[in-house]
Amino acid sequence: MTSGPGADRGGGPATGPVAWLRAVLGGDSDASITNRLAGTVFAIRVISAGLAYVVQILLARWMDASDYGVYVYVWTWVLLLGSMLDFGIAVGAQKLIPEYRARGDLDALRGFLSGSRWLTLAASSAVALTLAAVVWLITPWLDPATVAPLYVGCTILPPFVVANTQDGIARSYDWVPLAQLPQFIVRQTLIIGFVAGAFALGVGIDATAAMVASSAAVWLAMTGQLLVLNRRLARTVPRGARTHDLRGWIVVSLPIMMVEGFYLLLSYCDVLLLQQFRPAAEVGLYFAVIKTVALISFIHFAMAATTAHRFASYHVNGDHEGLAAYVAYASRWTFWPTVAATLVLLAFGKPLLWLFGPQFVAGYDIMFIAVIGLVVRAATGPVERLLNMLGHQYLCALAYALAFVANVALCLWLIPAYGAHGAAAATSIALSFETVLLFLMAKRATGLNVLAFGHGPR
Repeated sequence: MTSGPGADRGGGPATGPVAWLRAVLGGDSDASITNRLAGTVFAIRVISAGLAYVVQILLARWMDASDYGVYVYVWTWVLLLGSMLDFGIAVGAQKLIPEYRARGDLDALRGFLSGSRWLTLAASSAVALTLAAVVWLITPWLDPATVAPLYVGCTILPPFVVANTQDGIARSYDWVPLAQLPQFIVRQTLIIGFVAGAFALGVGIDATAAMVASSAAVWLAMTGQLLVLNRRLARTVPRGARTHDLRGWIVVSLPIMMVEGFYLLLSYCDVLLLQQFRPAAEVGLYFAVIKTVALISFIHFAMAATTAHRFASYHVNGDHEGLAAYVAYASRWTFWPTVAATLVLLAFGKPLLWLFGPQFVAGYDIMFIAVIGLVVRAATGPVERLLNMLGHQYLCALAYALAFVANVALCLWLIPAYGAHGAAAATSIALSFETVLLFLMAKRATGLNVLAFGHGPR
């Protein structure tokens, strides 16, 4: 491993823009590799966002407003629960796999690569069956339009969770396309194909039909990813005995699950609470706005996806100086591109919302409220991944828990009076509060400055 993100060995006497471009994208330093991988992740997420836009536009135009609102509501529950039911294993993989490889413990590595997926499949299947039973029990109190979509949503949870676990494993080997393409490109493309095919055949598109299309797409994408990942691992990891340190996996992953759980609750509680106070049509409009605003968060996601296991590697090797430089690099390359992307997004916000339908342009002013929290969060880079990889998962979970409580309280206060505008304001305030907490905790626990500025000479 190189001693720091600036130790590039790209070589070649070049000056000016050529030298800058080579330093950013060329060479074999951690910074150069991360730039290339983060660029790949960002490109995949941008393409995925375009496909997701097509999905949402088709559904918004081919379904009535109420059905679209029901689909958004149920799909939000799927995203929330599906992202939590791996019990932190997906992110934990990016800590455990580098440690096993550094120790040369191939038995433990082989055991984790197979056992982690079986564990998450069994756990998510049990939870899905339990949730289906709960839906059956409370059906008399549910909106009839939501019952069938909720049942279909339960069938999505097992493949969704296994795909997340495989994503974490693939990222730990820097197989970014394998980690990201199935979930963000293949799945969206399949949904478009299924929905468009149904429309072409004259099949009515309601919330249930949209959920069935989503379920089929998730299952197919996960299965394809499984086959390719197994083939790559067979070429990379030699055959041999396996040990399954379930206790060790749980010790690492459960605190991470708390972090991810509170983060996801923070991300989705605005939509879920808005559904309780406002009509489905307003929920659909708000969802279109936050899906648009989410484009700028892809930069943060790209850096988090490609830096976590490197934070762990620097820490395991005791390279504090290299870690500090890498953290500064990750923060800068999260914040400043986010600021630029925000300005571009706001400039083209109305045309983007119009794609959902002319009525969605009414949500343009909500965008200005929603972006504040995302820009503030970007100022500390992927600090949550840093804390997780350095063993401070409980501090990270505490910050997210406090931010989640604040978000719920603010939503309950602001949504009844201000609707979607109140939901956006509550989330931005909560994200800003979370960012301050994480900055202070990281400074105290690690001594590192995680801000995108204030590092002195670059």
